[in-house]
Amino acid sequence: MKGIPASGGIAIGKAFVYSKDPLRVSPETIAPEDVPAQQAALDAAVEKSREQLLAIKSRAGEALPEKEAAIFEAHLMFLDDPEYTGIAREKIGMELVPAAFAVKAVTDGFVEEFRAIEDEYFRERAADIADVGERIVRNIQGAAEADLSLIEAGSVVIARDLAPSDTAQLDRTKVAGFVTEVGGKTSHTAIMARSLEIPAVLGLTGATREIRAGETVIVDGDEGTVITAPDEAEIEAYAKKKKAYEAEREELRLLTGAPSVTADGHRVRLFANIGLPADAEHAEKNGAEGIGLYRTEFLFMDTDAMPDEDSQFIAYRRVLEAMRGRPVVIRTLDIGGDKELPYLKMEQEENPFLGVRALRLCLKEPALFKTQLRAILRAGAHGDARIMFPMVSGVDEVRQAKAVLMDCKRELAGEGAAFDPEIKVGIMVEIPSAALTAEAIAKEVDFFSIGTNDLCQYTLAVDRMNAGVGYLYDHFHPAVLRLIKLVIDAAREAGVHAGMCGEMAGDEKAAALLLGLGLEEFSMGAASLLRVKRAVRGTDLSKARRLADEALRLESAGAVRALLEAAGGTGSRG
Repeated sequence: MKGIPASGGIAIGKAFVYSKDPLRVSPETIAPEDVPAQQAALDAAVEKSREQLLAIKSRAGEALPEKEAAIFEAHLMFLDDPEYTGIAREKIGMELVPAAFAVKAVTDGFVEEFRAIEDEYFRERAADIADVGERIVRNIQGAAEADLSLIEAGSVVIARDLAPSDTAQLDRTKVAGFVTEVGGKTSHTAIMARSLEIPAVLGLTGATREIRAGETVIVDGDEGTVITAPDEAEIEAYAKKKKAYEAEREELRLLTGAPSVTADGHRVRLFANIGLPADAEHAEKNGAEGIGLYRTEFLFMDTDAMPDEDSQFIAYRRVLEAMRGRPVVIRTLDIGGDKELPYLKMEQEENPFLGVRALRLCLKEPALFKTQLRAILRAGAHGDARIMFPMVSGVDEVRQAKAVLMDCKRELAGEGAAFDPEIKVGIMVEIPSAALTAEAIAKEVDFFSIGTNDLCQYTLAVDRMNAGVGYLYDHFHPAVLRLIKLVIDAAREAGVHAGMCGEMAGDEKAAALLLGLGLEEFSMGAASLLRVKRAVRGTDLSKARRLADEALRLESAGAVRALLEAAGGTGSRG
């Protein structure tokens, strides 16, 4: 079964199906004389909830970093907020409803309000309020709390959802991993799982139905895969993978502070790709020297309305402040193809991957584009922000985008707003025409970032999501390598930076080849950083250049792979 890979690693254990009885509250009215008793029940439940949360907070403080443990401080604040519990108390007396119903109604109202806020941080707080509300209701009703203490060593927790208070109570010595039906990479569950280094797969629909308590389960937190009732061969294979993963992780951690230089002393910059502000912390923990690709579309996709300038500014500033002066390349909105916005009217296209998407869409929707550019420019006053335009096919589009950017600068200057007037501008090279005209485009930009995912797709005419032609999709194809070389050479000739932010940059087997082609800046998922650093440090640049020269003369991707395999120590672990 496939879900969302939320926390890396391999877990093999017995399934512990964790469930809470669904809350049921009665909407029936109460007699006026029952109001004091219901209000007293509410007060007692709030006090009991406070005692429980203080105990959870204490346990969390021992197991989690300060930032994650502070979640429960926020839960305690909700309990004392007169705009929350106070309103519930008034509701009992004014509307003559039971205490449990009053708390549920007030909680639902607050959750709805927080989820409507455009800023991601505040939207995430909706889960905290729901967690606190459920706790109070259960205490009013005297419902037994789900007992996580029953977990035995080596268990894989299977749940519809895990609230922050649930996750904090997990005994790391007993829990091998967990799987939930809901949740995403930005939820507290995912963040805590990574902090505790518990392998986790989220968003696995039907998990509590299809996985039986007590059966053996394998969780691959890197691939987002869950295997139920595995046979002996599968268990043995994943046990080896788990052992290798853990040994490698310990080995790689030693490289976190080590410089990313080749064996013969050539400096290489290793950046991270992120999708949300919360990912910046994980990137820094893995030694990222900056953010080479901030995919801003997730800010737009995780909301029911277009994020305004201020909410975008806050998100971008958070990443810049987290990186403490290191570069952050912010890609402008890349929507279209397989990504849509429910609130943005887009015409149906027969082939959306070749249609109005990314920069083409932004140029067509100048109000949307200017809002984002203004937010990035303002955020640039708080760190080294850089703007990157995606889906560029030629120099004319770059000039049009820069003209809009100039308009935004003039507006902000006229308003007296703080912004970075000298912000660096680059493009994502992912269309063959951009690679082939890189020499002309280089005169207009400060940097290139090669997006190998789409560059492969468009060069090889292969839909990378189509399993039927997936065998043709290969970033080692000589045509792709030659385009990469063209871009790197054009950048060097013009005196601008050339980096790579596609999946190929995170492929350690490609590191030596890319270094040989002249690439000096790699950006990838944070989990790949230390593996690529290891490959870089094991590469001799002079040998890598000879390797690249030979690869460029080959006729197929298979031949290139065979060459890299034979080269062995020049970057491939093979």
